[in-house]
Amino acid sequence: MNERRGFTLIELLVVIAIIAVLMGILMPSLQRVKKQAQATTCLNNQKQIGLAAMLYAENYDSFIPRGAGGGDAIWFVQFLPYVGHVENQGDYRSVDIYKCKSFPRTGNGLYNMANAWQTVTYVINDWTFSSRRDNSGSSVNRPTKLSVFKRRSQTIYMADNESGSWRPIIQDQDSREIARCDIFDPGHMPTSDSKDITRGRRIARERHRNGCNVLFLDWHSEYVEAEEMTLDMWRDK
Repeated sequence: MNERRGFTLIELLVVIAIIAVLMGILMPSLQRVKKQAQATTCLNNQKQIGLAAMLYAENYDSFIPRGAGGGDAIWFVQFLPYVGHVENQGDYRSVDIYKCKSFPRTGNGLYNMANAWQTVTYVINDWTFSSRRDNSGSSVNRPTKLSVFKRRSQTIYMADNESGSWRPIIQDQDSREIARCDIFDPGHMPTSDSKDITRGRRIARERHRNGCNVLFLDWHSEYVEAEEMTLDMWRDK
């Protein structure tokens, strides 16, 4: 008579231990691959936003939106017709390319829970400078003609939005704090340590590795390390 023999408890524990070790080895690699995929998706999002901006400029005498004024003036509403919506109809929140998948949406604490409601994961260039020697600048807050920018391939139009607790959560285009999603001050730079709601860091310091993704005004996107980003990359003159 053949005796049927199953796994012993020791054998099962050994198998479980081996699986646990393999998972411990594989998980960091899987996480890195996931982050790389999210970073690539973010770059593609920005390229598509750049295409929308280019089409917008063709229809509006080479002007592009700047600033972060509320209502229909904001860039992500202005670009709706160029990302699949009919002439500013529809809700911008349904446009996937407006959202970076790496923007933190889960975690412990009330703020991290609130991140799940964030609909604006990019900040726009609203900076104007009086001269090349001006290292402060100010907010322009109006559409600007592309010909104003002399170095479009080196000038940033858009970057990843910082997710710190001092940054506002924008739930829709009428949110009161929507004006805080533009860049016009040295304190907004990714190397800034300021957490002031108005003058504090607005460009993500570590969204992707040690920096963030940005969209330039020739409509190409690339990764820029926080330490490598300078004021000159935001100048309109």
